Amino acid sequence: MMELNLTRVDYQQVGITSPKTMRLLPMSGKTQKIAVADQQGVLQCFGMKKGEIQLVFATPPGPKIIRLEVAGPVGGLKERIFVASGPEVRGFTKKGKNFLAFDTNMSEPIQSMYVEGSDLFTCGNFIYNHYRDCKDINHYLCGDKINDVITLPMDKIPDVIPILACQDRVLRSLQHSELLYEVEVPGPPVVLELYGNDAGDDGNEILFGTSDGRVGLVQFGTLAPTHRWELPNEKKNGGVLSLANYDITADGVLDLLVGRDDGLVEVYSFDEAEEPIWRYSHTCSESVTSVQGGVVTTPGYDEIVCSTYAGWVFGLTSEPLLREMGAREVVIGEAAATKLSHLKNEVDNLQQKVLDEREKYQQTAFSKDAVSAVPIFSINDKFVLNCEDASYSLSLELQMPIDNVLLQSDVPIDLLDVEKNSAVVSYSACNPEEGNFLLATYRCQANTTRLELKVRSIEGQHGTLQAYITPRIQPKTCQVKQYPIKPLSLHQRTHVFDSSRPHNSLTLTGQFSLAEIHSWVCFCLPELPDRTPAGDNVTFHFISTFLSTQLECSYRKGEAVFRSDNISTISILKDVLSKEATKKKIRLDITYDVNDESIPHTLSLIHPRLEHQLLLAKKVQLVDALKELAVHESDTSFLSAEYQQILKEADQLQIEYKKQPCHLERLYGMITDLYIDKFKFKGQNVKGKVPALLEVLDTYDLQGLVQFLKTLHDS
Repeated sequence: MMELNLTRVDYQQVGITSPKTMRLLPMSGKTQKIAVADQQGVLQCFGMKKGEIQLVFATPPGPKIIRLEVAGPVGGLKERIFVASGPEVRGFTKKGKNFLAFDTNMSEPIQSMYVEGSDLFTCGNFIYNHYRDCKDINHYLCGDKINDVITLPMDKIPDVIPILACQDRVLRSLQHSELLYEVEVPGPPVVLELYGNDAGDDGNEILFGTSDGRVGLVQFGTLAPTHRWELPNEKKNGGVLSLANYDITADGVLDLLVGRDDGLVEVYSFDEAEEPIWRYSHTCSESVTSVQGGVVTTPGYDEIVCSTYAGWVFGLTSEPLLREMGAREVVIGEAAATKLSHLKNEVDNLQQKVLDEREKYQQTAFSKDAVSAVPIFSINDKFVLNCEDASYSLSLELQMPIDNVLLQSDVPIDLLDVEKNSAVVSYSACNPEEGNFLLATYRCQANTTRLELKVRSIEGQHGTLQAYITPRIQPKTCQVKQYPIKPLSLHQRTHVFDSSRPHNSLTLTGQFSLAEIHSWVCFCLPELPDRTPAGDNVTFHFISTFLSTQLECSYRKGEAVFRSDNISTISILKDVLSKEATKKKIRLDITYDVNDESIPHTLSLIHPRLEHQLLLAKKVQLVDALKELAVHESDTSFLSAEYQQILKEADQLQIEYKKQPCHLERLYGMITDLYIDKFKFKGQNVKGKVPALLEVLDTYDLQGLVQFLKTLHDS
């Protein structure tokens, strides 16, 4: 297998770019042109000639451009450029002539778009519209946020079959204005792409990328869809922002190119197996908003072209740019010398310009009629739940370097280690009585434009996490971002529910509307659409990422029913919903049904985690003593096999233990809550018996714990 050696070549920097706003035009001559649009509203098209940028055209600034597509006749050459900004779609030829300015009259700004022949597909957050020759022919109101839209190729599929990627972990296939069917995928899908650029032999294979970093292939059959393959995100890489198909390995088979929000560009090859195999990675320090494959700089040399959030457009070229010179004298050619001189002059001019502007600013700042202007900067932020380790990832990205980030929380949360994070963290003393449970400052190294943090919340306690972001710009300025920590923050949406489990139920009745009960449920649980769903009855299913317990929320005007195999989940909902109703002065009738069998069931779900953590804690306690012994004794063969294994895995064990601070306390806390909640529903207060429960946990045995909870209840 040939090793892939690619070298980064920077082309230019444009304004901040949104995902899917950079495309390569078809080959013209021996190379391809790059079309890129930014949030300053500028669309530009350029090529490369002898290492210099050749601008084909650039539009004047305007409203920020959210999407860029290249299209053409069905099955023909795709060389027309379409851009979406606000509710408008504009079309340009490859030379820059504006041939289309179409106002869709959508009530929401366009967030995603796809063009095929004379068909235009646009989506806002919840509304999908299909236009043919600029006439509205189909529309659909989606129950959850739409992240992307694509359609199966019309030269292979006679019907128009659009696919919507929705935030609730579902791909929705439409026909005309009706829902054809839904496909559940493992994470919230944010990007769709045709497999092999033509959706496969039958024209029905779609690639998807999720915000939690997974990539998969779904085949949309006529009756039912099939999942062909899925790449798990074992290395906890960033969310997928862009996908492309291009044969960068030059083996005659198209490879899969992936761009992620943590700056990772990856190449996967299809060898013998159906599933793609990882071949290459390149890391840059900014989100990769678009990725494409083609020939841009030098004829005959393939490259991966990328655009980043901060506006860099660069290539990863297969052309060998660095040659081994050994001890020989390096002779710079005339062209290279001219280029170096030109670059040096450019840098000198820019430095002088910066000095002049700084001096000008200082003079105006100290004059009598000076007006202080706060520089405005945009923040690309993401706060998402990771189902693998039941934690939240907070990523913050700026166009300029970050100086520091201050985190403040009015609820107890744990900060977890992030390997990619090179910032120095310092904690400040805070007083929980004043509503401060966390004050932490991250000081970033020079030129850090992206920071990733990890936090874990405690269910039942809700509030707000605030991030104060200060960039390295003058005058000093700071922006505050707020992230809600919900009462059931570690639950994620799912579309399956196991009715065979023992369930506890909570029923609320009262004079509330569907919109009111939906807003209360949104307050309690993440991943729900703000918009009240259509219809009279609404049902949502959730799974706990920490314990794998489940929750069903079913409600309509005047009545809501919640079912869960975890009694603590029901208890949290009862407390929070009754408080929300009291705020609105709405009287609620609350009834509940407790299933005693749910307690041993939930304990059995906690058991593997608790057993693992107890064993891990026990092993880590032994590590230091065993290491000391190994220092004094050159031969440790007299140790038992178990101790030798602990010594062998010492570093790994300590890393795992460090990664999971307070994990054991969390599990103990959950068992204690389970115990208190069980008897609270039976009208008994057992808080005074918690020390006895903790004694049982110290000599942990599942059967003994189940028996303790039962006997106390029976006595």
